[in-house]
Amino acid sequence: MSKKRKGPRKHIPQRTCVGCRQVLPKRELIRIVHTAEGVQVDLTGKEKGRGAYLHKKRKCWTQALKGALASTLKIELSNQDIVYLKTYMQDIPESSEE
Repeated sequence: MSKKRKGPRKHIPQRTCVGCRQVLPKRELIRIVHTAEGVQVDLTGKEKGRGAYLHKKRKCWTQALKGALASTLKIELSNQDIVYLKTYMQDIPESSEE
């Protein structure tokens, strides 16, 4: 007896963490977006602008702020952007249990 599928499998979007380069489902990452107002954390994933994705790990954020994030967003991060991201980063755990 063969198993029958009940319709097509749902596609799960994949994104790459800018900090560690690991590919994960989009919902497991935090999106950073560059808009006309500057760099913002996009928790909805729907803001307009060029985006980059990061793990919910401080290590990845630290690595990304060394240059990979600015490169991915194709901008030069201002001091205000860096302060904003570092402030947001303080609420992120040092590492997760994996």
